[in-house]
Amino acid sequence: MTTTETRQDTLGEATLGEFAEGLRGELVRPTDPSYDEARSIWNAAHDKKPALVVRCHGVADVVRAVEFARSEGLSLAVRGGGHSIPGFSTVDGGLVIDLSPMNAVRVDPNRQRIVAQGGCVWGDVDAEAQAFGLAVTGGLVSTTGVAGFTLGGGIGWLVRRCGLACDNLVGADIVTADGQYLHASEDENPELLWALRGGGGNFGVVTSFEFQAHEVGPTVFAGLVFYPGDQAARVLRGFGEAAANAPDELSLAVNLTTAPPLPFLPEDVHGKPIVAVLGMWSGQTEDGDEATRPFRTLAPVVADLFGPMPYNAMQTLLDPLFPRGMWNYFRSAFFTELGGKTVDALVSSHSQVPNGVSELHIHHLGGAMGRVPADATAFGTRDHEFILNAVARTPDGNGFDEVAQWARSASAGLGPDAASYVNFTGEGSEESVRASYPSSTYDRLVAVKDRYDPTNLFRLNQNITPSAAPGR
Repeated sequence: MTTTETRQDTLGEATLGEFAEGLRGELVRPTDPSYDEARSIWNAAHDKKPALVVRCHGVADVVRAVEFARSEGLSLAVRGGGHSIPGFSTVDGGLVIDLSPMNAVRVDPNRQRIVAQGGCVWGDVDAEAQAFGLAVTGGLVSTTGVAGFTLGGGIGWLVRRCGLACDNLVGADIVTADGQYLHASEDENPELLWALRGGGGNFGVVTSFEFQAHEVGPTVFAGLVFYPGDQAARVLRGFGEAAANAPDELSLAVNLTTAPPLPFLPEDVHGKPIVAVLGMWSGQTEDGDEATRPFRTLAPVVADLFGPMPYNAMQTLLDPLFPRGMWNYFRSAFFTELGGKTVDALVSSHSQVPNGVSELHIHHLGGAMGRVPADATAFGTRDHEFILNAVARTPDGNGFDEVAQWARSASAGLGPDAASYVNFTGEGSEESVRASYPSSTYDRLVAVKDRYDPTNLFRLNQNITPSAAPGR
């Protein structure tokens, strides 16, 4: 039995009672009726049983929870939106800091700033910001947590016009491993802000994020167009050629997927391989039809659903396809061009997809994201025009290992040395983390980790191991 497990077993009622008494939020234990709800996360592949869940109602609760976990030797998981693909937002036998009650959003339309608490999901941010015609690059699914998405980078429908979410992060409040409450900005703790822009949850619990916002909406030209599955190679090559001339206001992706049984698709394609091009033009709405047309004429069209729509409608368009409670595993790979062997590898992987809910997403990057200097943030890869996200899913555990292996093979098919993206990686091995950053960036992250979390209290993440950790 480990030291941590022994300490958990000896936590007495008096100790826990004193801890709970000092919280404004709620302490949930395994014997409580709300425990199963409190311990569950979006990705059902991780069914863990924490010893304690602290539903924080403010910074004081976060500070107290961090200090309690440290003093009692408890493993510590931090949950914002709870979408963590590798399951880092929960832990067996440890303590979960649940930020979901901290979901307030404040918009300053004059300065074009958005401040979002650490428990917000992107639906919370979009609802408030769009009231003032503002937005920042957010998740492709509105239930995605602001915290994990931003700290790992943040690729969304505004990535080419506005950059990554982390590129727009101008300030953050954070509780560090020693219980300090710090502000990170260009003027205060600037190296910490640099690390938070892509370095993941390694440095503490971020209780609020301040973003530079942009004028977007309320109407955008967006949607998706479907092509026959047997036209995948043609669509991919044409997409790559059209993407070379795409303006920054246009962010698009190709999905190699299976046709769902939806009324806007002919019945004879239901359940068969299909290709979808989807995305958003965020410039003047009247220019959207012409701007997106090169991507809507790549092959014979099955259905074209592009048109003017509210920005928030586009931000929630994919929500029904990514419900809570499925088993999920992602793998990613950046690549430079969409042609030749890359197209062949993607088409081959699509032909081998094990079920109808797993798919390949190819996102076009560049634009504003690519113009940010490489050393300006901790985000690792900016010089590649595309990224593959291999999305492997099953309704339950049946067949999950098979689809996870398929995702690994699909990403490996783009080259053994392809860099990965921390938010689209299904595990947190040291190898996968190192592959997400250039060596100089990784070394700089280690230096920040050494300063703010030298004992690696915050290790349930895409972990940057501090210098003093055993084995280094």
